[in-house]
Amino acid sequence: MTTTALAAAATLLAGAFAAATFERWLERRRRHELAWSVALAFFAAGALSLWAGAALGWDGPTFRLFYLFGAIVNVPVLALGTVYLLAGRKVGDVAAAGVGLVSAFAAGVLTVAPFTGPIDPDHLPQGSDVFGPLPRVLAAVCSSLGALVVFGGAAWSAYRALRGRAGPHGADARLLALANVVIAAGAATLSASGLLNSVADEMAAFAITLTAGITLLFAGFLLATSPPPMAPVVSLPSATGAGAPSRRDPVAARPRT
Repeated sequence: MTTTALAAAATLLAGAFAAATFERWLERRRRHELAWSVALAFFAAGALSLWAGAALGWDGPTFRLFYLFGAIVNVPVLALGTVYLLAGRKVGDVAAAGVGLVSAFAAGVLTVAPFTGPIDPDHLPQGSDVFGPLPRVLAAVCSSLGALVVFGGAAWSAYRALRGRAGPHGADARLLALANVVIAAGAATLSASGLLNSVADEMAAFAITLTAGITLLFAGFLLATSPPPMAPVVSLPSATGAGAPSRRDPVAARPRT
């Protein structure tokens, strides 16, 4: 019952965050926000599969969906958002094409991959117990490369902040560095479910880390998409001696006496 409630909470949380991030994309049409919306939707699909498995029992279709959205395609799409944010649209479009092809290939593999062992309806299966090499290789490669991009983006943002360079779209470099560090922490939390298996069963561990990791990801997304701080406004003297307002002084200029 506890695991079912945790999985339900993770599903609802991921769905709500995906909707909020998609709304931000609709307002500003920035592609990293669209990529993050899709990534959160994939995390929600993985959590929903976990919820179904915990509540109704595991079977072949439920585990295939959980493995696809929870172990293969979610982290690469998350990393795609980092690429768009830090490298720009041109590089991001190339990366998006690659991620799309790999995701489609993985979906096809997971649809037809035969099971090599029985699925216990009461326990979350391990990929090594029920799948052959190809699905497990896809999970390992996609997760590791995606995480490498996310962590590399955090390190690059921190480097730019230390050098005092501005981020994309005029973003504050320090805020952008913090945002990418929080996103990296969320990705690390999502990959840490194996560490909890010693104190909780597999389904509870995944539900706990999904909830915590998705929350961190969304916090990082909000930081990364925060508008840059407004420049202070000053008044500049006009030819007639009256101060003309500029962007450095919020006080309107008054005639000099």
